[in-house]
Amino acid sequence: MAGLAPPTTATAAAAATALPVPPKKTEDEKVDYLDLPCPIPYEEIHREAFMSLKPELFEGMRFDFTKGLNQKFSLSHSVSMGPIEIPSQSTETIKIPTATYEFGANYIDPKLMLFGRILTDGRLNARVKCDLSDNLTLKGNAQLTNEPHMSHGMVNFDYKGRDFRSQFQLGNGALFGASYIQSVSPHLSLGGEVFWAGQHRKSGIGYAARYNTDKMVATGQVASTGMVALSYVQKVSEKVSLATDFTYNYMSRDVISSLGYDYILRQCRLRGKIDSNGCVAAFLEERLNMGVNFILSAEIDHRKKDYKFGFGLTVGE
Repeated sequence: MAGLAPPTTATAAAAATALPVPPKKTEDEKVDYLDLPCPIPYEEIHREAFMSLKPELFEGMRFDFTKGLNQKFSLSHSVSMGPIEIPSQSTETIKIPTATYEFGANYIDPKLMLFGRILTDGRLNARVKCDLSDNLTLKGNAQLTNEPHMSHGMVNFDYKGRDFRSQFQLGNGALFGASYIQSVSPHLSLGGEVFWAGQHRKSGIGYAARYNTDKMVATGQVASTGMVALSYVQKVSEKVSLATDFTYNYMSRDVISSLGYDYILRQCRLRGKIDSNGCVAAFLEERLNMGVNFILSAEIDHRKKDYKFGFGLTVGE
């Protein structure tokens, strides 16, 4: 064995590099609570569920046309024909046929958006959104009508922080409101709201929680007015989402729940739902061409024996 030479330094280094080296164990990355994402506004915590479960259903015929005059200013025309429901003490639904025309003007700028609508019955609707700074936004909406005590207006101040949002509301009738929502983890945000309606001598307080990931969104909300609202949205794939919600009022003992879907295809979007009252609804948006969409709306209430069907056409972006 004396003839065998010991391995050289280069040979030992090559042998060492040839053997697999197990990776070093590192501690789990800690959450940086000073760099949490900014949550969505408090009033939009059920946004995904509303998109699937509460489409803009209508009855009759609707035609919307939007013409852009330049990059910022556009005009819109809307014609709708269909029945309106009249409240009655009987179980049967009373409908009266009607037709309306709506003229609108829109101004859209990166920091200022103005929307105005006037209807043939004399109602005037206006909305404004103005970015006062990078974090502070002013929102306002108003409705003017010939009917006494039916005109109203509201102004909101929204502040967007690094990991929180706050809002202050002022409205006619001595209405004051405030809300705040805070991210407490990368996926969980908690918030609360208070309001005071001086005209009706009513006040209230509410709390909300929202948990969201790339595949699901779960929200819960409770208020002193008696309202309890829960919603859950599951993203099955890039094109399919399932949603459900539950609403309960422990003052009036009213309860309702619904289950729906949102299916996005290449040329259309289909949404539908069914609720605990036996009401089934579906809403289809079909893209016929660039800037031309065909709309179908259907709703069947088996308990009230009320059947609604509508179709429409939207031209312009």
